[in-house]
Amino acid sequence: MNRIALINVVGLAPRFLDDRMPRLRDFASAGRAVPIETITPAVTCSVQSTMLTGAMPSGHGIVANGWWDREFAEPRFWKQSNELVQGEKIWDIAKQRDALFTCANLFWWFNMYSGADIAVTPRPMYPADGRKIPDIWTNPANLRHDLQAELGQFPLFKFWGPMAGIESSAWIAECAKIVEQQRSPTLSLVYLPHLDYNLQRLGPDDARIDDDLRAIDTVTGDLIDHYIARGVTPIILSEYGVTPVSRPIHINRALREAGLLAVRDELGREIPDFAAGAAFAIADHQIAHIYINHANRTDEVRTLVESLPGVEVVLDDEGKRARGLDHPRSGDLIAISDADAWFTYDFWLEEDKAPDYARTVDIHRKPGYDPRELFIDPSLAAPKARIAWKLLKKKLGFRTLLDVIPLDASLVKGSHGRPTDDPNDGPVLITSSTRSTEREFIRAAEIRDLALQCVFNS
Repeated sequence: MNRIALINVVGLAPRFLDDRMPRLRDFASAGRAVPIETITPAVTCSVQSTMLTGAMPSGHGIVANGWWDREFAEPRFWKQSNELVQGEKIWDIAKQRDALFTCANLFWWFNMYSGADIAVTPRPMYPADGRKIPDIWTNPANLRHDLQAELGQFPLFKFWGPMAGIESSAWIAECAKIVEQQRSPTLSLVYLPHLDYNLQRLGPDDARIDDDLRAIDTVTGDLIDHYIARGVTPIILSEYGVTPVSRPIHINRALREAGLLAVRDELGREIPDFAAGAAFAIADHQIAHIYINHANRTDEVRTLVESLPGVEVVLDDEGKRARGLDHPRSGDLIAISDADAWFTYDFWLEEDKAPDYARTVDIHRKPGYDPRELFIDPSLAAPKARIAWKLLKKKLGFRTLLDVIPLDASLVKGSHGRPTDDPNDGPVLITSSTRSTEREFIRAAEIRDLALQCVFNS
């Protein structure tokens, strides 16, 4: 068997392989870089699941980063059990071919309780007093202590939130080096998220992302060198490309104003009562799953959503089948935005009625993905002092709300989920071999088999 590493540089696109990323540019020049034809939705959990199973969402069931759980009548975002991913994973197939095969999954999602031999994934501690303490979950369990003893506590607040930056990707890269040195897995899956942050904050055309490109190029280049020195073949890839956006689509507000979405008052604030109304949307970047409780209103819902500015298409059952999204977890209808638009989860009509979690980083409670969590509300006076004071109160055992996230959706300048129109803006695969693929592109669903071919020389 050959040993390989799939290094997922999130947001990397062919257009960035220039002087701003000299290490990856040279790696691509010596080998081959081909666009990846990604899936709908082009979001983290769905694309990674397709790459690891070779199936579309209709087969593996990961129809977005989150969806409506019809049995529990609750939205479920960013869950981590690998049991949610249906179908055979790459490590299952490889072990059937050779029992000596081992896999290290380092921060790819759905990373808990899988057949991978080594796993490292974010897993904060949530004491009953309301604190969120950075931590990781690992398999084997003692790896959790060993990694944080050597590298320090996992920088969770640099992995997601207003302070997200290069520190988390650097930590993950160092983690990958330690796992390689100590355990020498046959296949390493490494997730480096840094580019994703400012591509969403600033947009891909903002000159300020040049610093981000250089930073992740350095981290990735050093990791490539480490793997090559140890006889491991690195393969670089990305999940999706990020496009500039300027139009947020408040789909749930439109459904509410049409009398289709229900809300309830809790302590003077509003929360959605999704199962009580006729229809609602679970928004995820540039895709929105629309669930309809009253089937006789489906045509009304579809007509309304199709009329919203920024909506490119609404998929019915036939449309879902054509995109590989016909799965019971999917919405009854699925809306896809124009390239310059994205969907919010917002359902309130007045800001002072927004739920308390709207102004916090709360990826599990919010009924949709919220890129505003990458920002600190610009209207706040002395925000750093405000954050420091609230964190101090939390450490002292007082309950307090870290309410520093803005509600202004116009701050977001980049998004994804809808495959890009130009392959130069989309995801890319970079290999060291000029013969790894002679095609002009590779489908995301073919990544699993390509990796297996590299491992087994087939």
